[in-house]
Amino acid sequence: MTTFMCSWCGVLCSCFVLVLLYTHPMVDTLPSRARKGRGAVSNAVGRYEPLTRVAVDDGWMDEDDGLPPLRTSVSVDASRTIIARNQSPDVPFDRSINPYRGCEHGCVYCFARPTHAWLGLSPGQDFETKLFAKPEAARLLEAELAKPSYKPKVIALGTNTDPYQPVERRMGIMREILEVLWRARHPVAIVTKSNLILRDLDILAPMAEAGLARVMISLTTLKPDLARKMEPRAARPALRVAAVRQLAAAGVPVGVLTAPLIPALNDEELEALLEAAAEAGATSAVYVLLRLPLEIKDLFEEWLEAHYPDRKSRILSLVRQSRGGKLYESGWHTRQRGRGPYADLLERRFALACSRLKLNRGAWALDTTRFRRPSRPSAQLNLL
Repeated sequence: MTTFMCSWCGVLCSCFVLVLLYTHPMVDTLPSRARKGRGAVSNAVGRYEPLTRVAVDDGWMDEDDGLPPLRTSVSVDASRTIIARNQSPDVPFDRSINPYRGCEHGCVYCFARPTHAWLGLSPGQDFETKLFAKPEAARLLEAELAKPSYKPKVIALGTNTDPYQPVERRMGIMREILEVLWRARHPVAIVTKSNLILRDLDILAPMAEAGLARVMISLTTLKPDLARKMEPRAARPALRVAAVRQLAAAGVPVGVLTAPLIPALNDEELEALLEAAAEAGATSAVYVLLRLPLEIKDLFEEWLEAHYPDRKSRILSLVRQSRGGKLYESGWHTRQRGRGPYADLLERRFALACSRLKLNRGAWALDTTRFRRPSRPSAQLNLL
C-alpha cells in the first residue's frame, strides 16, 4: 500500500482507499474474518455514527496473511452513580450494578453489545476489546447505601456484562463491591459464566448463611469446541459446572442459566445442561431464547456464516418462526421466551426436565431486614 501527501489532511497517509470507495463503487470489499480469541467477526460502526467504514481489497493483501491479534484496552469510566434501576416486568429485580462496560468474554450473542454504540464505539469487536472499568464503584455504592432515602432491595450483578470477566482478576472491583455489601448486610444476586467467582467464596459463603446471597451460573453448552466459538474467553463448560459444585458445597444457593438457547445449535443440549447442573448441586434454573436486538442481528449472521454456514438458514428460520417472522421482537413477556410452536416446545421441554430433576421447587427470597446503613462521612472536622 503506497502512502502520499493527502490534499485533505496535509499529512502522509493511506487515504486513497477512502477515495477508491467514492470513485470506484465496484471495488471489491473484504469479507469479515473470524479472529482468534474473539467472538464478533466484524467491527462495524455503531448506529449513531455519521460515517460507515468498510475494508476493501487494494490488491496488496496475500490470501495467507494472518490478522494481527486484537489487544484489550481498559479505560476508566467516570460514572458518578453506580446503581442502575429498571422497571422491566421481565426481570425479578429493580436495581443492578455493572462494574465494567464491554466484556472480554466475547459472547457473540450478548444482548449488551448495542450499548457500546452509546459510547461511539462498535458493538462488534470494540465491545470485547475496548473496556471501561469503574474503579470508584465501591466508594460510590457505599455513598448511595448511606443515603437516608435508600430502601434496600436485592441488587443484581452480572445482568448486563459479566462482573467476573478476565480483567477482574487484576482490578478486583467486584470483590470491593461485595465487601461493601457484606458490611452493610445488603442482599445480592450474581450472574456469571466465570469460575473466578470462587475467589470470593470467603465473602459469599457467610452472606449466603445470613440469607443475603445467591448465584446463577450461565451454562450454554457442554461442548468445548462450541463454547470456544460462542464465548471465546469465558471459562470452559467443565469449569462452570465445577463452580456450581463448589458454590453449593459452600452453602451458597446456586442455579443455572441456560441462556441463550439457540435453535438448531445448542437447544438439543437443554436436558443435558440441566442434568449436569442439578447433579452438581444447582437447585434452580432459568432459560432464555436467543435474542437478537439492534446490531446483534448482523453480528450473529456474520458469525454463523464464519463458523456454521451449513446451519445458518435453518437457525435463522427457526428464530423467525419464534419471533413473528422477524429476527427479534422486543415486547414484554415474549422477548425472553418467543412464541409459536418451536418456542412452546422449548418451554415444555424445560418444564418437564425441571420437574424430573426437582429444580425450581424452593423460593429464593433474600433477607432485606438485616440491612445496616453505612455511616455518612461528616462535613464537620473531628476535635483533636
